[in-house]
Amino acid sequence: MEPRFLLLSDVATELNVSDSQVYHMVRSGELPAIKIGGRGQWRVERARLEEYIERKYAETAEWVRGNPLAEREPEER
Repeated sequence: MEPRFLLLSDVATELNVSDSQVYHMVRSGELPAIKIGGRGQWRVERARLEEYIERKYAETAEWVRGNPLAEREPEER
């Protein structure tokens, strides 16, 4: 059984980004997280991470639709 909550380092591994990038995503509110314990350790619920990933897929698909690849003119020889 997978843990419900992930360390920021676990999230970084899942997303293949740096720990500092995940920290910034959490602190900016882009990725929902909670602080727990006396030292205020950040944790990201696995379900929230999956929702974040789905949201990013949707945002990327929207961006791709709005920014289609331009067909290049064939180069003349």
